[in-house]
Amino acid sequence: MLLQHSRLQSLGTRGSSKLACQLPLQPLKVKRLPAAVGVPFDLPMHNHFNSRKSDEHGFRTRDVHVNVSTIEAPTATEPPPKTSPYGQSVMMQAFGWESCTKGNWYKTIMSKIDAMKSVGITHLWLPPPSQSVSAQGYMPGQLYNLNSKYGTKEDLLALNKALIEAGITPVADIVINHRCADEQVDGVWNKYRDDVDHTGKKIDWGKWAITSNDPSFKGTGNPDTGDDYGPAPDLDHANPELRAALADWMGWLQTEIGFSGWRLDFVRGYGARFVDEYISKTVGKDVLNVGEFWVDMKWNGSDLEHNQDEARQKLVNWVNANGKSCCAFDFPTKGILQEAVKKTQYNRLRDGQGKAPGVMGWWSSKSVTFIDNHDTGSSQNHWPFPSSHVGLGYAYILTHPGIPCLFWEHLFDWGSELHKTVAGLVALRKRNGIHSQSKLEILCADADMYVARIDNRITIKMGPRFDMGNHLPNEKEGWKFALSGKDFAIWEKSP
Repeated sequence: MLLQHSRLQSLGTRGSSKLACQLPLQPLKVKRLPAAVGVPFDLPMHNHFNSRKSDEHGFRTRDVHVNVSTIEAPTATEPPPKTSPYGQSVMMQAFGWESCTKGNWYKTIMSKIDAMKSVGITHLWLPPPSQSVSAQGYMPGQLYNLNSKYGTKEDLLALNKALIEAGITPVADIVINHRCADEQVDGVWNKYRDDVDHTGKKIDWGKWAITSNDPSFKGTGNPDTGDDYGPAPDLDHANPELRAALADWMGWLQTEIGFSGWRLDFVRGYGARFVDEYISKTVGKDVLNVGEFWVDMKWNGSDLEHNQDEARQKLVNWVNANGKSCCAFDFPTKGILQEAVKKTQYNRLRDGQGKAPGVMGWWSSKSVTFIDNHDTGSSQNHWPFPSSHVGLGYAYILTHPGIPCLFWEHLFDWGSELHKTVAGLVALRKRNGIHSQSKLEILCADADMYVARIDNRITIKMGPRFDMGNHLPNEKEGWKFALSGKDFAIWEKSP
């Protein structure tokens, strides 16, 4: 949901050419925790917000000046946390941007369940389930109407039942920052109907359900607790009646439709504390939930800066603010990794403290890593990973800590070679017990070569340099070659 112009285009409306997000007005302080177990530490935050402007890349942002010059490495004074209950998950997004135009997409997914099970997918992120003004589902209207461009309610019920029987957890794409109204009042779309019979609280809302500072839809609710989303009315999550109705709907999706986890869209649009409430009242904190919080990367002209601590700090803050109930997509890891690949700058993959440079390096159990999704790749291609090295990208996220998320198009549309590579990498991850909190040792991070060891079970080499020198895994120590692809090779250690 972060790339607003794509939603606008789907409505035939002209939008901005890039991302249109703002930064939170009150950044949160993070509790100091032991870095040795891969959890976040606090960076001093001194934010000064100036007027909004467009940067070199067309992003609408506010200037942010963050003083990170006094970072102190914390000491390991607390025991390591328990292993995450979803730490061994392998997630996949089950649709691209144009999937809604392919006929009954739910049946297409159904036809691939055996293939997904064979690959080792544990969680499947399905498209937004409700009727929507836009075909892709990100402009929802009648929440309880599950007849969408992806298929019917009956098709969705059958799909979720089949997924559960195959041991794959269905994850719903939840779009609750905004909701499209059904009727106009004085020329403004801000009156809602409730056209589908259902249990729980009614959703026939009025202007009271829309934030008072929404610039277009003349709401009378509380001020927005997050960023504005221009194309549709921003919902007033500070209103307990509205929150109760949304929680009822999500609970219905869980108990009646078969979903067991949430992918939360555009979470910059409402307060993180409400994320915790919605999750706690439905699926709970011990299952995999993930939020889409797009953070602006730091650029120097057309060059991505090496230090992206501001971006990952914002994600760490958001996870803390949601009561640790929801993971975050690791946008910094994606951005840094693809820049390293594009410019042969693999030295970017180790930060100043010797850790992985994204959220993965600070809080791997809450980092959902990915190569592309329906916004960054697919037919939109807003911020795509280099197509020549997608296999290498998967080699990185499937051997490293964090929770990897695959993309449907890569697995099923990009040919048998990439499918074989990704399936082999998932199998490698599983047989070596790699999980979200696995120990990462970065042995080398030069411009043309990166070498890392994970749990002393896997060694990965990336980059064009052929000679690994003394980093080459030794067969006498139990290391055996596992698999390779363009600019990467992997070894595993016999138990």
